[in-house]
Amino acid sequence: MAETDSSRATDLAERYGRAGRRKAPRWAYPVLTVVVVLVGLALSVVLYQNLGSAPIEGKQVAFKVVDDGTVEIDLEVARDHPDRAAMCIVRARSRDGDEAGRREVLVPVGGDRVVVNTVLRTSKRPTTGEVFGCSYQVPAYLSSEPRPSG
Repeated sequence: MAETDSSRATDLAERYGRAGRRKAPRWAYPVLTVVVVLVGLALSVVLYQNLGSAPIEGKQVAFKVVDDGTVEIDLEVARDHPDRAAMCIVRARSRDGDEAGRREVLVPVGGDRVVVNTVLRTSKRPTTGEVFGCSYQVPAYLSSEPRPSG
């Protein structure tokens, strides 16, 4: 006697139980949606803080090789807080790509965009001058404010 497909399915269901799809509770979908949205917002904030526009940026606008051991660099600094002094690191590179000199430059309180000129002494003949980076964390020896006595 040949077994039919429907009777075989009934036998399997009786033996192993019915494979039914369970539905999630009603509250699970709104809760899951809120969790996904919150995680997305948190991720957006972290990415913006790390990859968004920097509060201070410096770029080299001109440089002039003065002699075998000196380069003059003009840098433009754009910042969010013109009422705060800043510091930029400038460097010179030689023809072989080595760093030939480095210096920290004080950017005084001023406008949103400030152009600062500096002269950098080098250990080799410089071929370029560039801005390495800028920060609002000004070292005490660069600060123009008087040191506390005591």
